Amino acid sequence: MEFGFTTAAYVVAAVLFILSLGGLSGQESAKRAVWYGIVGMALAVAATLYGPGEGLWWLSIVLIAGGGVLGWIVAQRVQMTEMPQLVAAMHSLVGLAAVFIGYNTHIELAAVQGMDEAARAAAAGFAQTLVHKLEDPQSGALISILRVETFLGVFIGAVTFTGSVIAFGKLAGKVDGKAKKLPGGHLLNAAAAIISVVLLVVYLQSGSSLALIGMTLAALFIGYHLIMGIGGADMPVVVSMLNSYSGWAAAAIGFSLSNDLLIVVGALVGSSGAILSYIMCKAMNRSFISVILGGFGGTTGPAMEVTGEQIAIDAEGVAAALNDADSIIIIPGYGMAVAQAQQSVSELTRKLRAKGKNVRFAIHPVAGRLPGHMNVLLAEAKVPYDIVLEMDEINEDFPETDVAIVIGSNDIVNPAAQEDPNSPIAGMPVLECWKAKQVFVSKRGQGTGYSGIENPLFYKENTRMFYGDAKKSLDALLPMIE
Repeated sequence: MEFGFTTAAYVVAAVLFILSLGGLSGQESAKRAVWYGIVGMALAVAATLYGPGEGLWWLSIVLIAGGGVLGWIVAQRVQMTEMPQLVAAMHSLVGLAAVFIGYNTHIELAAVQGMDEAARAAAAGFAQTLVHKLEDPQSGALISILRVETFLGVFIGAVTFTGSVIAFGKLAGKVDGKAKKLPGGHLLNAAAAIISVVLLVVYLQSGSSLALIGMTLAALFIGYHLIMGIGGADMPVVVSMLNSYSGWAAAAIGFSLSNDLLIVVGALVGSSGAILSYIMCKAMNRSFISVILGGFGGTTGPAMEVTGEQIAIDAEGVAAALNDADSIIIIPGYGMAVAQAQQSVSELTRKLRAKGKNVRFAIHPVAGRLPGHMNVLLAEAKVPYDIVLEMDEINEDFPETDVAIVIGSNDIVNPAAQEDPNSPIAGMPVLECWKAKQVFVSKRGQGTGYSGIENPLFYKENTRMFYGDAKKSLDALLPMIE
């Protein structure tokens, strides 16, 4: 009865997770999709607690309550600008959980193998599952498979853990965002990977704890060194890649625990994260392998010299241009998130549209620090979904656009991607806002941005720099829109 209920609940939860993942592909269905995920996870947790191997209810309740309270506190305190590093932190916890579960499987297997017949008969929960495997005629093969699953779960989990911690540090500004590698670079990663393969063979043959510990240390190093070697401009890809890693770690542990739902969910997360990483790399004209192994920036010579000067403009000048314009495209970036200017942007949009102007948003796939970061901010500010367009949908419209407003973006509007073959972002598809009749760039100062690349857009004849905090600048602009 219990097993039947758990299986049925897992099937329903899996369907809800699939619906959740599918719903997140559209802004209109995203809220409903989140609730599908919440209900699915609640059902999965309840079924697991009630199903085979139940016990230690008081500890389970304490842990669930503690985790729920902690999650609520974090959700209340974390700003939208901190969502990327929060996601990275959550990935690190998934990786760490995979490592702990893997070690628990290793310890339980050794304990069950040392049990006498009476103890095995009295075993319950996961231990009983291991007893069944040991009593199977094909026990040798089953134990080898279990060890491979455990080994892979720990390996992927350890890589995910340290990689996510470093990603969190880079996104939060606690670790230098530049790509850094130890002397030896890729050879060190390759050596650690080869050592892990050798230790897998040793672990398969002996079940040695030392082999598992050695591999864990090698995997922790790979995760650290791999992400340290990736620059800040590639962080959106890194976040989705770590998301994929965490999914595969969960799937591997699902096989170890014989938990079908964990396998399904892990495969969903792993495959969707991998697909998203591919989409992000395609949007940046980058090879996924080059991103995770090479980091950001592979120039072939000196960058093109940028000439001219940045010409500033005040709120009155911007307002006059907007009042005269018929078509306007707004390009948001991470600077909008930092300034928390999305509400001001939404109000500006409302006022301009009320005057009959054609206002649209151009969203680059890697704008911000997280896939879909700008879409989330604009949805939060209740900007209509139908005027928020992807790069491929709107790029050809810039030549017929009167005013393009860039808010806190740098690389995604950098013409050097097309004009300078030696630029670190050469070949990357960008929003061609410089083709608009007038371009206004809302920017704090004359810095080069997160990636440290100079932007010729700021020096073009039709560009004016609207310096200052984005929210304050837009709030000063709003009363002048007549």
